[in-house]
Amino acid sequence: MAAFSEANIEVAREIIGRYPVPKSAVIPLCHLAQEQDGHLTDEAMAHVAELTGVTPAEVLGTASFYEMFKRHECGRYVVNVCTSIACHLMGGDELLHHAEEKLGIKAGATTPDGTFTLEGYECQAACTEAPALQVNYRFFHKVSTESFDQLVDDLSAVRLDGEVPPHGTLARIRQRIPADRAAGPSDPEAGTTPAWMGDSPALEGGR
Repeated sequence: MAAFSEANIEVAREIIGRYPVPKSAVIPLCHLAQEQDGHLTDEAMAHVAELTGVTPAEVLGTASFYEMFKRHECGRYVVNVCTSIACHLMGGDELLHHAEEKLGIKAGATTPDGTFTLEGYECQAACTEAPALQVNYRFFHKVSTESFDQLVDDLSAVRLDGEVPPHGTLARIRQRIPADRAAGPSDPEAGTTPAWMGDSPALEGGR
């Protein structure tokens, strides 16, 4: 049975059409599958392989390289608490321990109701805003134990749904390129000049 829904199969085909080589769409299709199911299933990876003309092992090899792809069920909200040096010095480890107590789970686990997955995390590139965390890769800075508790309460009550969508959703607005505005993919092995570049004199010296 196909891993993608009928609607997402159409989205997947549109995404593939943006690339000169279908294999180039593996990562965006993995994101699409994760958006659909909340994590990346084996069936989804097999379907991505089928749509892009690669092997399931190649899809797995790509997906397993990136931490954002979860190949197991996780909570609606994945909470990543930074524990790298800047956040560590500003209380990141203490914040992670507090998060474990607040949620009643250890880092790496998911709450029994499936709402939260908690993880310790490496640098989030927000060192001046330490301690920092992400919820479904949305940033929260200078987090105190009190503000963390309020964040968890707000997420549990679905008060931040407009700010933090369910895990797997990268963006609420999907990119759409009208056919009359698309540059169109070109074969990278053909060695031809894309039509939009024309015969500009500025390019003559490089030919």
